[in-house]
Amino acid sequence: MPEQHNPPETSSITFSEPQILVPRQEALYREVLMELEGHRIPYAVSGAFALREYTGISRMTKDLDIFLTAEDSLRALGNLRKRGFQCEVCDPVWLSKAHRDGYFVDLITGMSNAVLVVEPCWIERARPATIVGIKTRVLAPEELLASKLFVTRRERFDGADIAHIIYGTRGKIQWKHVSELVGEHWEMLLWALLFFRYAYPAQTSYVPASLWQDLLGRFSSDIAKDQPQAAFRGSLVDENMFAIDLKEWGLENILEDYRSRRMAQIKKPKKAMRMKRAG
Repeated sequence: MPEQHNPPETSSITFSEPQILVPRQEALYREVLMELEGHRIPYAVSGAFALREYTGISRMTKDLDIFLTAEDSLRALGNLRKRGFQCEVCDPVWLSKAHRDGYFVDLITGMSNAVLVVEPCWIERARPATIVGIKTRVLAPEELLASKLFVTRRERFDGADIAHIIYGTRGKIQWKHVSELVGEHWEMLLWALLFFRYAYPAQTSYVPASLWQDLLGRFSSDIAKDQPQAAFRGSLVDENMFAIDLKEWGLENILEDYRSRRMAQIKKPKKAMRMKRAG
């Protein structure tokens, strides 16, 4: 009997026809962007809108992804509340939401595993774009690519998005900067590039030979020696798929360490601000 496949969700199907937004949804997105622009809050648009800028791919989307620093996210939430938006901090490590009339925007300050954090340079490097009629900016391809490296869950996998970014830009990416963003998690970059190579073997050269050699050389060197003290990193990929490793097999939860460090960083600026005001 042939294998049965469930039909894909509408949001995962790629096509080039521009998405038609519901009028109230488009109006909300426009209002949020105008509010950020009016208060000069540094930000960049990501998600489906940014992907379209570099690949021409349209995809059904339920929200507008706004990348900004943790400090600027709090400013944005305060201003949006005054405009009548319902705002909530879903996870102080990385996500807040502003919604009204059933539509919402995501304010994103990093990745949920705290491996990557939105820095001011992410916003400074953003590229000009027009979204819902507003002149704005989208993440540069380097930051957009890096932001998708850890989206590897069973229910959401952005590997194809990364492949499309490389293909859509013809590899005209500042690869050194990508490597700097990824840092010690370079194996996730190698994994994504191997996926790209498998999908687009005729475009292997879109990834510089020097980068292939560097990553594969490091990989060959690492697997040639035993690393009995190396930390288990499955939870950084998906704490749910690797839940049994943490809860039943007793492996360390490195995700908690990353998130704890990030929370400490977020609290420091607030404490410093309170001390400054007191002084």
